[in-house]
Amino acid sequence: MKASTFTTTVRPVVLGVLIGLGSAIAQAPKENVSKALHPNLARAQKQSREAYESITMAQQANEFDLAGHAAKAKELLEQVNNELKLAAETANANKKKKQ
Repeated sequence: MKASTFTTTVRPVVLGVLIGLGSAIAQAPKENVSKALHPNLARAQKQSREAYESITMAQQANEFDLAGHAAKAKELLEQVNNELKLAAETANANKKKKQ
């Protein structure tokens, strides 16, 4: 198989399959911060989820080779989501201490 055939035919298929598998394994950040108790944290969590979804759409469009950077950004957004949830839980615990 010529290198040009691989680049134009096989490579996009392989990349598409890998992106599909990565998207199936990774899950979009959850919206699990109370809007009533923590509206700012909930808004930040919603925005991180929207960013995650936009990155997924860019990966699926496969317009350019993203070299793993999009996947890394999604991992970081998952971390952001977890930290926002922990921040809300900490605020809840601190509120109970003051009462």
